[in-house]
Amino acid sequence: MADQERNMCPYCHKPMTRWANPQMSCWSGEYQYVCFNDECPYFVRGWDWMETHFHVHVSYRHRFDPVTGEKGPLPVWSKDALRDHIINEKDATHA
Repeated sequence: MADQERNMCPYCHKPMTRWANPQMSCWSGEYQYVCFNDECPYFVRGWDWMETHFHVHVSYRHRFDPVTGEKGPLPVWSKDALRDHIINEKDATHA
């Protein structure tokens, strides 16, 4: 799969962002691609889905692990949650 294809969110079709895996996490590699589009339908509908099914005020963003090919939700508690791990595009060119 080409970088451009795996860097696109399948829900909103916007480019995803490189996001650094937290230290001591069980994820492989140094980063994943995450959709930080606040208008992405996956993120938007996640608030209601999580409230209805689990009675918690959280949502999730779509993520893709380029090392394993695994895709899935990345839980977030606010629109700004986890943005501090976004890899700056200048840094990404050296990754």
